[in-house]
Amino acid sequence: MKRIESVKNPQVKQWKKLLTKKEREKTGHFLIEGFHLVEEALKSNISIIQLIVDENKAIPATWDVSGIPLAIVTEDVMKAISATETPQGIAAVCEQFSYDDMDWTQANVLLIDAVQDPGNIGTMIRTADAAGMDAVILGEGCADLYNPKVIRATQGSLFHLPIMRGNLREWIERLREKNVAVYGTALENGEDYRHIEPTRPFALLVGNEGSGVQKELLQMTTKNLYIPIYGQAESLNVAVAAGILLYHLRGTL
Repeated sequence: MKRIESVKNPQVKQWKKLLTKKEREKTGHFLIEGFHLVEEALKSNISIIQLIVDENKAIPATWDVSGIPLAIVTEDVMKAISATETPQGIAAVCEQFSYDDMDWTQANVLLIDAVQDPGNIGTMIRTADAAGMDAVILGEGCADLYNPKVIRATQGSLFHLPIMRGNLREWIERLREKNVAVYGTALENGEDYRHIEPTRPFALLVGNEGSGVQKELLQMTTKNLYIPIYGQAESLNVAVAAGILLYHLRGTL
């Protein structure tokens, strides 16, 4: 255990850099904050490199933190490394995820195309977890998985299922080769989702908040779906739409 009191300490500066994508990509590490997120990380198989605790806070007695390096810091240090206005007083540096290949012939997958809002990405990961999906694939142009706002919005779900970045064209081809039905989302030339019988395995493809799914990807899907709009809104928020469709397609199978 070590104690750090100064915000000018080199270690503090290093932790603070993890709030930037550049440093996260350089080191392969990311920072999480708050009791719930740290607890979910401890329950998972992720590698926790450092546990950081405010000197005025206590580690819950039920947590097994044996073997994890511990740093006790002042309130000022915790504020300096936090991405929130009111830090809970606990944080952790974690190693970014790596996954072994899985059996995609039975996988239910959420594919996300160029969704830029961190809150939407995090909410969809949380929803995919709740709906029992097997994986989430983030395509090019998506907000960084390790962005603090994405992490907070997942409410710990990023530790519950594989989340990978990749080329969606390649993923759609791969899934269809495995006989996984791929459903796109489109306002034009789509079918009312209520007319589609739930099926497994399946993949749902959702797209950018403004422009939707890329046309070239929509041409590769099994079917494209839309959700009827009854009021005057132009469209639904992408995370809301994803939730409706995931639960419908999952059905009760």
